[in-house]
Amino acid sequence: MKTWTALFFFAFLFISPSFAQEREKIDTSAIAKIRDEGWNRSQIKDILWYISEVYGPRLAGSPQYNEAAKWAAEKMKSIGLENAHLEAWGPFGKSWELKKYSATVLGRQIQPLNSYPKAWSPGLKGKVEAEVVYLDADSAEQLQQYKGKLKGKFVLLSKPGEVEAYWKPLASREPDSSLLKLANADFPSGRGWNFQLPPAWKKMMMLNYEKWQFIMNENPAAVLTSSFSTRNLGGSIGVQQAYVPNHPDTSFMSPYRVQVQKANAPKIPPQIEVGGEAYNRLVRLAQRGEKVKLAVELEVAMGTKDENSYNIIGEIPGTDLKNEVVMIGGHFDSWHGGTGATDNGTGSAVCLEAMRILKAAGLQPRRTIRIGLWGAEEQGLLGSEAYVKEHFGTKDSLKPDAEKFAAYFNNDNGSGKVRGVYMQGNEAVRPIFRAWLAPFKDMGASTLTLQNTGGTDHLSFDAIGLPGFQFIQDEIEYESRTHHTTMDLFDRVQIDDIKQAAIIMAAFAYNAAMRDEKLPHKPEKK
Repeated sequence: MKTWTALFFFAFLFISPSFAQEREKIDTSAIAKIRDEGWNRSQIKDILWYISEVYGPRLAGSPQYNEAAKWAAEKMKSIGLENAHLEAWGPFGKSWELKKYSATVLGRQIQPLNSYPKAWSPGLKGKVEAEVVYLDADSAEQLQQYKGKLKGKFVLLSKPGEVEAYWKPLASREPDSSLLKLANADFPSGRGWNFQLPPAWKKMMMLNYEKWQFIMNENPAAVLTSSFSTRNLGGSIGVQQAYVPNHPDTSFMSPYRVQVQKANAPKIPPQIEVGGEAYNRLVRLAQRGEKVKLAVELEVAMGTKDENSYNIIGEIPGTDLKNEVVMIGGHFDSWHGGTGATDNGTGSAVCLEAMRILKAAGLQPRRTIRIGLWGAEEQGLLGSEAYVKEHFGTKDSLKPDAEKFAAYFNNDNGSGKVRGVYMQGNEAVRPIFRAWLAPFKDMGASTLTLQNTGGTDHLSFDAIGLPGFQFIQDEIEYESRTHHTTMDLFDRVQIDDIKQAAIIMAAFAYNAAMRDEKLPHKPEKK
């Protein structure tokens, strides 16, 4: 009786529609070669070292970015990629380079100030010694008490913040509960943006705008700010671009922050970000009437006109389907406080290493596999967006090459290993990706989620309906310590994790290049 039940069950499986369809083909021999090359002869540590330590921070449009981009193009050529080149796009904005910086607290004690200048901040003329003033105002009326008192001073703009002990570990991997929640997620919400600002937000933004307008009219020596997330505490400084808000409007359609890298941006005062603990001390001293001064040197080199930036492109030509393209990539630019190791030296190294693995393993893809390392992701995915528009068109006006596009895979969430894939609401790729991940279950990668993830360059492809995906990665210290901070350094990278990520990136690119059909597109939103 049990024997007949089993035979009936297996017969049902093979005649069932879901099993009658052809299963996803996997070249297990090729995957074995990829794993062997990626684990036993990896060059990813050396690649990342050059990106993050030899070339260091790669602020978009800066001389450092351009030099590092040239190195990356030469690296592509050295591993055997064809058509390796820098591809100009833009104009992006002015170049900016930090030449010299120091800040010292002059009071009852002399101490270095834990701080860092913001990108596109103007410099100072020589060393400036001036008093510290805390701008303590909660309304436009209260600002008037500072009229005529800020000229030539170092202005503390941010409110002081609470500094708590690190009760939670700074580093973590994705727990099974989080991965299960992702796997069980429904289709992403289609509600879209709500452009009507809540009244409290608008009031806060309006006060911030008024403060900046007041400050710029007062002509201070510099403006000092601080945030109080974990990334700006414990010796780390979260630093990005200089900041001036636009006038808030009810639609919120215009950019809230002025694009300070543009040649037509308004004249702004020098701006410095200060570590939370050091900032709080300055505020307390000023509030208690201590006469505290700062001695600051800030020398920068800044361009005077908008210039182009560059993406770095290279490829492995395909065979019978060479006119169709699979792409992998991540952004190459970084902020300037650290060395851009985990954001996104790791993603760039993962993609370069994936291409090296494919070449070294002697694998010949049917479709062309192309790598794109993008510029100015940190300013709004600008490099990848420009590339997609130039080569594939827009959502309303696709170019012929969009029909030949198979897939894009992105790496840009720090140094954590890959745990799965965000499917961007594309349910049709689930059985395909499940088969592709199966050989890597022992490496901890098996989760598939319908959920979207934002803030990375796959969105430039997804925005016009092309299949674009970002991998799920372990958090490690990305949000708690390294993301956009002075701690974004080589020593914070988990090398074995990015080895694993490069192997999976190579396998996904190869599998996508070998399929008879391109990856299915997700249905358009109605």
